[in-house]
Amino acid sequence: MNFALQNTLELLLIIGLGLLLQKKVAKQDLKGVKVIILSVALPAVIFVALLKIKLDSSLLIFPLLALAFNLVMLLASKYLLNTTLSKEENSKKRTIMMLMPSLAPGLSCFPFIAIYLGDDSVALAALADVGNKIFVLILLYMVAMHWYQKRAIKDLQTSTSNKLKGLGLALIKEPINLVIIVGLLLLSFGFNLESLPSFVQNTALHIKVIMTPLILLFIGMAVRIKSGEFGLILSLLTRRAGITFCLSAIFILLFPALSTPLILLLVVFPQSSCSFWPFAHMSAISSMEEEDKQPKPTFDINFAVNILALSLPFSTILCIGIFSFSDFFINPTVLLLIGFGMVTVSFIPFVIEKIKKSKASELSGQFNTYAGIDTHSQGSEEN
Repeated sequence: MNFALQNTLELLLIIGLGLLLQKKVAKQDLKGVKVIILSVALPAVIFVALLKIKLDSSLLIFPLLALAFNLVMLLASKYLLNTTLSKEENSKKRTIMMLMPSLAPGLSCFPFIAIYLGDDSVALAALADVGNKIFVLILLYMVAMHWYQKRAIKDLQTSTSNKLKGLGLALIKEPINLVIIVGLLLLSFGFNLESLPSFVQNTALHIKVIMTPLILLFIGMAVRIKSGEFGLILSLLTRRAGITFCLSAIFILLFPALSTPLILLLVVFPQSSCSFWPFAHMSAISSMEEEDKQPKPTFDINFAVNILALSLPFSTILCIGIFSFSDFFINPTVLLLIGFGMVTVSFIPFVIEKIKKSKASELSGQFNTYAGIDTHSQGSEEN
């Protein structure tokens, strides 16, 4: 059996086991599983991966590329993703601009990179995530506070500066970021994995083993999609993925000498699910607005929850699909075609809805015309 197909079937089987466990695992229990993944298992994987690479100043390009991607997607969210929403849905538009440019590779991307590409690619992805973290923790918070202060009753500049300091500390204290800092420091002093005491090596390697099955089980147990806005969110995520494929294709065309693993990394990493951090910023602002008794909220929190719920399984399916058919996805022409196709398909529900509304208004106008004629004729007969 094909190696990629075999791996894919194994991953799907573990996700299926997670789905079967949904009824036995409460939502609050999932938070504990998530803490273990993000604070123990994933840091161990990144630590081992980092200590296997050779430190080079050229590696700084990866966080810069991720940050540049975030900023481009922020513009795309404003001018492409928001076009299908009406002018009155400003809170949803702001919510989209907060969530869609963000990435959460830890749960949706890293396990598949580790399985299909190996530790070297995981290390590069972890470095890229540093740029993404700066964007979601600091820049998006500043954007959210800017929107809030424009609409707020009272000035909160002091609390904003305090919050930014807190976010800076959170950026440093997060286990994944701490591991990256420690790993880079060890590499800069000439240490690698073999240089460490055997008990440290073995501990990291043992913990590393649990990451992939634990994340896949978590994905299966966590998938609980609410209906209502399913079609709209699915079309937005499809458009986001299409734009991302196009951006990856353009970069690959500009640098044709890239290796196959690096091309796949550039294709898969931007397809990560939406990050939870923008949701945390929006929730904090929503709480402040409740205190201020703002009649119109800055963000649509329920809409944000639904986006996060659908984003993780959507990205999981994309990542598995990309690696399962990697021969297609390393071709920039194919990527462009897939990207344009997904963007086009994402607009179809909007066009259909427009046509339905147009026909409904025409029928309503015809009905009113006929009703007017009948009323006029009845009046003539009575006279």
